[in-house]
Amino acid sequence: MKSRYEIVICLALSGLLPVAPTWAATSSNGLPNSQLTPGALNPEVTQASIGRTICVAGWTKTVRPKASYTNALKLKQLRSGYNFGGDLNPRDYEEDHLVPLEIGGSPADPKNLWPEPRSITRGASLKDKLENKLHLMICGGLITLKDARTIFQTNWELGYQKYIGPLN
Repeated sequence: MKSRYEIVICLALSGLLPVAPTWAATSSNGLPNSQLTPGALNPEVTQASIGRTICVAGWTKTVRPKASYTNALKLKQLRSGYNFGGDLNPRDYEEDHLVPLEIGGSPADPKNLWPEPRSITRGASLKDKLENKLHLMICGGLITLKDARTIFQTNWELGYQKYIGPLN
């Protein structure tokens, strides 16, 4: 008689049991998979255009994708294996822009959107603080648009530590 493990392997290999690819999973600290979400930029936002785009109050509302789009994308990503610890409940995630809209990230490109787990300590609320701080710094001329975007495209946690303080 085959063990439960052997049965699961046989079903998965035969295609009868959907198995999420482990390469797609969100990292253990909740950062996105850089292969799937490298970040994408909004070509309308340049250093020369920030006074007409991201530094105008309410501008992000004009480019933010509809919830129907981001909710459908989140479900697709979760089902494809892009999840945290196998959790497929969409309520446990925020579909987040890796490069934030207020920093000139692409609004709807899937390479800039990922299912960010709500359950992690260093999640959306900390990232939002950094987004707001860097947005103010860009519009105040204290950091370039390129440098701020690079922080999010590499590791926003390091940027948080540099510009805000210890991760709590």
